[in-house]
Amino acid sequence: MFIDECVIKVQAGDGGRGCISFRREKYEPWGGPNGGDGGRGGDVVLVGNDDTNNLIDYKYKPHWKAERGEHGQGADCHGRDGKSCILKMPLGTVVIDDETGKAVAEVIEDGEQIVLCKGGNGGWGNTHFKTSTNRAPKRANPGQPGEGGTFRLVLKSIADIGLVGFPNAGKSSLTGRITKAHPKTAAYPFTTLHPQIGVIEYPKEYDRLLLADVPGLIEGASENRGLGHRFLRHIERCALLMFLIDMAGMDGRDPREDYATLLKELELYDPEMLKKPRVVVANKMDLDTAAANLAKFKRRHKVDVIKISCLTGDGLEELKRELRKRVRAHRAAKVSPTPAA
Repeated sequence: MFIDECVIKVQAGDGGRGCISFRREKYEPWGGPNGGDGGRGGDVVLVGNDDTNNLIDYKYKPHWKAERGEHGQGADCHGRDGKSCILKMPLGTVVIDDETGKAVAEVIEDGEQIVLCKGGNGGWGNTHFKTSTNRAPKRANPGQPGEGGTFRLVLKSIADIGLVGFPNAGKSSLTGRITKAHPKTAAYPFTTLHPQIGVIEYPKEYDRLLLADVPGLIEGASENRGLGHRFLRHIERCALLMFLIDMAGMDGRDPREDYATLLKELELYDPEMLKKPRVVVANKMDLDTAAANLAKFKRRHKVDVIKISCLTGDGLEELKRELRKRVRAHRAAKVSPTPAA
């Protein structure tokens, strides 16, 4: 099961109480205070984990609590600090305060650590309150309470390529042919019910790309129609958008209108999406009607088109090379030039 949004309630540990104690030993009638400090409460820490790809662990266990600090003891013994609560998050997780609706954290890199809620400080023992006029203080501080709250976790997958298209355009078939993923394929719409993340391998170049396949978009997706609207956030961070068009025009569809509708829905969702570089892929070119539809498509939309057939495998290697070329160009453009000495 793929879970990309859930609500959790977290609580950092409270600090331990300070101790009121006095040194009492033979021949030491004025031993003085020796109460230890309380330990600090544990934090709630988010840790980026590249091996995690969804939020299922938090869907069925929404409550998380760090350990409280131990109380101080006599003989200047300080309490032990509480253990932090470590929450491993998939990369691309946005943490939103459920009360205010504001984003408070975002996990981007593997191993990145973000303290979501801080543990409370431990209270001082009576040793800290000794003065020249108060040699036997009977005062200690209680530990401070740890922070807590209710947060909404929203996963926005971090992939190099975002694959979009209408239902039954062949997205799952393409994902299965060029990546290591094995999505379900069938002859009915909305076979894919949740995003699929696949890895495109380039063994000779020692390189790989991540491909995010979102469920099929339909007209009105930006207005919460169909399934695609729930998952468009998974392609927000993609370096490249790949539009897969059913060029055979199955079920009476017009490839020209399909492409225009996809552009419109992405623009309505977020105008910034259309600023991303894109690759247009014509699928099902092995069918008789595809060549004539492609000629009409090119007359209306002045874009370069890569011709493929997921059934026969034609054009898939060319597509993989073009994807790597485009993504590498994007990566190079993001690297700022080294200033001259």
